[in-house]
Amino acid sequence: MAGDTIITVVGNLTADPEVRTTGNGGTVANFTIASTPRQYNRNSGQWEDGEALFLRCSAWDSTYAPMASNIQASLTKGMRVIAQGRLTQRSYQDREGNNRTVMEMRVDEIGPALTRNTAQVTRNSGGGNGGGGGRGGFAGSSQGGGYQGGYQGGASAPATGGQPQGGQQAAPRQQQAPAQDPWSTPASSGNSFGSFGSSDDFGGSGDEPEF
Repeated sequence: MAGDTIITVVGNLTADPEVRTTGNGGTVANFTIASTPRQYNRNSGQWEDGEALFLRCSAWDSTYAPMASNIQASLTKGMRVIAQGRLTQRSYQDREGNNRTVMEMRVDEIGPALTRNTAQVTRNSGGGNGGGGGRGGFAGSSQGGGYQGGYQGGASAPATGGQPQGGQQAAPRQQQAPAQDPWSTPASSGNSFGSFGSSDDFGGSGDEPEF
């Protein structure tokens, strides 16, 4: 939201996250991150811890992201985490009736810090815009009917023997007889092409005019 103070905190969990259900049915995880700055002491040549900052945090389940439940299943006391969220201010009365004001962080993202740790991530199978939606899209593109149908349809055409459209089969080609050579065939009649020069049309019987 506009105007929110976004901060990122790196530190260790002081205790296991506490998950509870609110009166309106929401699920929230509460925990504290201890962020301790380290400074290098030139005189001693060693790194020294500074004053720790203890930041109270809350993370809520939503329709698309069961973050509180994931935190309870993943994070434990002493783990080093990196968290990002919105800084909020809350006022309350203590047991003595004094008014108190505390700064808390509404967590948007959190995970183990990997500078000195390793982690194995398991993706949730829930629906919505989270892991479930992306997983369904991938499966559909690699194994869905659209891909297989298009591929099989293209491969089935050569198996039919290349038949033309409309169900008509191409007639088999017959071996044609060799063409008759008009120059090697003797003239059988005066009208044949082989009697050129002796046809009656040209006076082949000896009536040709002399040039």
